[in-house]
Amino acid sequence: MYDVVLLVEQELSEPDAKRVVELHEDMPEQVRYHVLVPCHNAEAGVEASISALGTADLYGPGLATQRQDLAEAQKAIDSEAKGCSGRSVQRLRDLGKVAEGGISHERPIDALIATVEATHGQEVVILTRPHVVAEFFHLDWTNSARRHLKVPVLHLLEHSSQKENAS
Repeated sequence: MYDVVLLVEQELSEPDAKRVVELHEDMPEQVRYHVLVPCHNAEAGVEASISALGTADLYGPGLATQRQDLAEAQKAIDSEAKGCSGRSVQRLRDLGKVAEGGISHERPIDALIATVEATHGQEVVILTRPHVVAEFFHLDWTNSARRHLKVPVLHLLEHSSQKENAS
């Protein structure tokens, strides 16, 4: 079994799923895909923003009363990420491939490293929208993955949806 870890920024579109599968169509062994969807941590994001503004002492205690709102927001974020992962896995399965998926609240690169180690991943494919500034400074997921992993890492740009193309 050849294990490929997919780090996706958003749900795999049908064209992207086909493109990923085509990368491995000449593999002599069966390919198993592991779809990883990073999931934003709402509470940590709010607290980091407040701290970055240097106003934690002004707003920090008020955050305690908003924990319920943050918990509800996190449930919604997690639900969307799980749906994204599930639909992405299903697209790969619809193409006759073995696939599984999940979400992570860790930093995307930390989650990717952990997933590659846990699955004994032999290749990584990262699908994102263009991130010109991060890519220019080599701070993007792909460059980070190449620095930390000893497996091939391929970066693909996600296809635009048909709605965007029609505009």
